[in-house]
Amino acid sequence: QVQLVESGGELVQAGGSLRLSCVASGRTFSSYAMAWFRQAPGKEREFVAAISWSGGITYYADSVKGRFTISRDSAKNTMYLQMSSLKPEDTAIYYCAARVRGVSALMYEYNYWGQGTQVTVSS
Repeated sequence: QVQLVESGGELVQAGGSLRLSCVASGRTFSSYAMAWFRQAPGKEREFVAAISWSGGITYYADSVKGRFTISRDSAKNTMYLQMSSLKPEDTAIYYCAARVRGVSALMYEYNYWGQGTQVTVSS
């Protein structure tokens, strides 16, 4: 089992920056591919970014490419999402997720989920 806890979400003005963190506990963090998903009110959960177990492969949704950066620190069992040039449409609950196998952008392929952290971007 892997337990995931997100933090860092808050209210920020458009154009601002935030860094989200996801701390993992349980089994070996470095064995898992990790990802961020988000869900805005009234919308389905969507893929944001993913990173391989080694950190050498990353994927981004087109909507965040060039603005968000995903990274991980295995020594701290932590994954990050650095968000910049935030837009009101980035407002959502952000979830981290983990899976045993390779990196994926597909929500159903992730076995473990955090409880989410709220990001609100004001215009």
